[in-house]
Order: sequence, then structure tokens, then C-alpha cells
Amino acid sequence: MGTALAMDRARLTAVAAIVLNSFIWGVSWWPFRKLDALGLHSLWTTAFVYVLALGAIHLWRPRAWRELLARPELWWLLLASGLTNAAFNWGVIVGEVVRVVLLFYLMPVWAVPLARLLNGEPITGTALLRIAIALSGAWLVLWEPGLGAPIPNSLGDWLGLVGGLAFAFTTVLLRRFSGAPEEGRAVAMFAGGALVSATVGLLMSTAGEVAWPPALAPAWLAGTAALAVAFLVANLGLQYGAARLPNGVTTIILLSEVVFAAGTAIWLGGETLAPRVALGGALICAAALLAARRPRAPA
Repeated sequence: MGTALAMDRARLTAVAAIVLNSFIWGVSWWPFRKLDALGLHSLWTTAFVYVLALGAIHLWRPRAWRELLARPELWWLLLASGLTNAAFNWGVIVGEVVRVVLLFYLMPVWAVPLARLLNGEPITGTALLRIAIALSGAWLVLWEPGLGAPIPNSLGDWLGLVGGLAFAFTTVLLRRFSGAPEEGRAVAMFAGGALVSATVGLLMSTAGEVAWPPALAPAWLAGTAALAVAFLVANLGLQYGAARLPNGVTTIILLSEVVFAAGTAIWLGGETLAPRVALGGALICAAALLAARRPRAPA
């Protein structure tokens, strides 16, 4: 009885950690846009945020760096997490928040080939059904009258898709590397957020596509520090929860980000939710629900 209760509490804690992660990410578009208005592009914001977070982790667990250096496989997690952050945070300042988030959550499409490639899992009829449902939803989200085929037609759309693919890879790797110490996984994720975003920011700024960081100012420094704290909590919550729950369960809980993002985008951002986009989003969420129904079955 006591063991069962302890297991229930542990599972509830893992679920709550992922919901918290989803809330922080779902509303993060707003501070990113505010900082962008101050002249600090989201790529640079992301890099600075994760440098600050890495400093906090170093003070908390000075030996965490040794775990990253001792486990070369964690560098895959570093790259996947870094690309997730760079793409998503860039996408929500240049695209429509709801579209970017929905395209980001096309994870049922990416989960099938990733499971096949990394775990040797067979592609089943149920998996193909999930793909069909999710792609139908994406078709509705992307379709615009008079623009021809429903393909990504903006930078925000493409960044949402790329970020979602990278995030699917991240969640799979978190489960795969669940035996690694938590501080090692945390350092890999935060280092990825800093290194990938800084690298892309440097390339884009050199090419003249992204503004260089502005002069130091209290407003953007305070905003960046606050985001660093929030993302530290969010990412620790994600890697804590994802390492303790099946991939399918993690995916379904992460869908709460769609609700948080859509609600705040309509409330604070003045966006509207067209019926076809709402229907497309419902199909994408349905595909994720189908993926989560049997978490122990092959993808």
C-alpha cells in the first residue's frame, strides 16, 4: 500500500513537472517579443539566458561538467536541445504564435521514424494512422486561400517544424539516457541552448540578418535574468518528468503548451484563431493522444 502510494506521488510529481515546463514555454513568446522590441533578438536572448542558467548549475553542481565530458552520447542531447530552443524562440517572434506552436507539436509524425531509427521499433498501422491524422491537421493549419499547396510559407512556419523535430529527438534522448545523472543531462541541455543559439546568432548577425546585441541596459538585463530562472525551472522539470514517464505520456502532457500558448496569444497578442486552424490543431492533438494511448506499444 505504502509503495503504491509512493509510486503514485512520484508519478504525479513527474506529471506536474512537465505541466510546469509546458506553461513556461507556452507563455515564453511574450517576454521574448518584449525583449526583441528592446533590440535583443531571441537568438541572443536564448544564448544569454542559458549562459546564466549554466552559471547557476555550476554553482549548484560543480562536477556536472564532468558528466557531460565523460559521456559523449550526451552531446547528441546538447545539439537536439539547442536546436529546439533556437528554432522555437526565433519562431515565436517572427511568426504567428498559434501556428508556430501547432507545427512544433507535429511530434507524432517525427516520433515514428525516430523510434524506428534509434530503437528499431516497427512501423505499425496505428503509427501510420497517427501520421495521417497529424499531417491532415498540418494541412489545415498551413493552408491559405490563393497560396496554392499547403506548405510552410514563412520563416516562422519553418522554425516551428524544425523546432518540433528537434524537440521530439530531445524527448526520445531524455528517455534513452535516463540512467545518466540528472545534472549531466541538465548541463547538456543548457549548454546546447547557449552554444547553438549563440552560433546561429553569430552567423545571422554577421550576415546582417539579425541585429547584434544592444548596449547593456537594465531593462533587457533584468528580463534576461528572469527568463534564465524560468527556463532553469522549466528544463529541469522536463528532464525530471520525461526521464520518469513513458514517451507517449510525456507527449500528451506537453500538449498543454498549446492551450497556454493559444490562450495568451489571443489574450495578450491580439491573435485570432481561425476555424480551420482550430480544427487542424485538434487533429494534431488527436494524433498525439493516439500516440499516448498505448505508451508501451511500438511506435
